[in-house]
Formats: sequence, C-alpha cells, structure tokens
Amino acid sequence: MKKSKIFCIGLNKTGTSSLHKAFGVLGFSSVHHVGNEGSLHRIMIENKVNNRKLLSGIDHYDAYSDWVMTDTKYFFKILDKEYPGSKFIFNTRPIEDWISSREAHVKTIDNLEKLQKEQPGNTWYNLRKDLWRNEFLELEKEVVEYFKGREQDFLPFDVTKGDGWPALCGFLQVSIPNETFPHMNKKRTYLQRCIKKIKSILKNANL
Repeated sequence: MKKSKIFCIGLNKTGTSSLHKAFGVLGFSSVHHVGNEGSLHRIMIENKVNNRKLLSGIDHYDAYSDWVMTDTKYFFKILDKEYPGSKFIFNTRPIEDWISSREAHVKTIDNLEKLQKEQPGNTWYNLRKDLWRNEFLELEKEVVEYFKGREQDFLPFDVTKGDGWPALCGFLQVSIPNETFPHMNKKRTYLQRCIKKIKSILKNANL
C-alpha cells in the first residue's frame, strides 16, 4: 500500500528537525530543508514557475519538513490539491518562544552584519521580529481556517508542550516505537553553534 505524503507546514524553529527524525524512526523516507536534489524551497518555487507539480523531482520522499518560507507558506493549499489524501502537520510553538529561538538562530549566522548591510530589506537577517510575529499569526489563522473540519488530514503539533509519539502515531495510524521521541536542537546544540561561530571569528582574525 502506497504511503500518503506527509507535509510539515509550520515555520522553521517549530520542531521540524524533531519531526524529521521521528519520521525516519517510523520508517518514512523523510527530507528536511535540503535533500540530495537541493533546497526544497528552491525546487518548489522553480516547479511552480514552470507550471509543474510542486514535488516534481522530489516526489519519491514520504515526508517533507522545513521548506516553509515567506514565499511558500501557502503552498500547502496547492499540495493539498496536487497530492490528495496527504497528511498535514502544523508544527508550532508559543509565539514568543518561537521568536526568541529564531533570533538566537539568526545571530549565529556567519558574517551577519555584512549580510544585514547588503540586504537591508531581508527580514530574516535584520531580525524584523515585528514582521515575524505578523507572519506567524497570519499563517496560523490561514492554516486553521483551511483545515477546519478535516481532523483526519490535519494535526497541530507542539513538541515544546510534550506532543510526541501518541499524537503523531495516532494521526499517521502507525505503531508507537519503543524509544523516546526525538527532541533535536535543544539549548545544548545552540551553545555548540555559538562555540563554532566564536572559533570561526578567532580563526578569521588569526588569533
């Protein structure tokens, strides 16, 4: 029996890495942000521009996560029509926690100040938290309204509040594995990224 497609349709920093890992544990072929074929975001955009199905070239995967950006955030509506019977997971978390996590992530980017000067209109590099907040709330409203009454196709999922195997496996109708639900990118991982950035700065400064 062919597996339904699974799409994580929340923004980044909302448990996409944890869900990607969980899909693998459950036996699904999962791709997160970038696959062997390249960036999911870029591929979907190119497919839309060229009037192809959004997953053309990457339709061999079962699950897709961390592809939602400002210009693709409503692609879930197209995917719903192009791939009927798919499962949609709205990965989310409390908005202020999400903003703090996203800010911390952006601040670890190499050459951030240079990128901010080169791209003053880039809301990601320039930490436009007011616009981030609006985007988060608008997407949440759109997603909830679109999937209203379709609980069999739609699952809100917040790993920060303890959502794990019972919710995910019940939704996907698979057995719960005998291992702890993965929780990726905790603070420990963030600290490791900070250390890596400091080492890079010291290396570039020949210290």
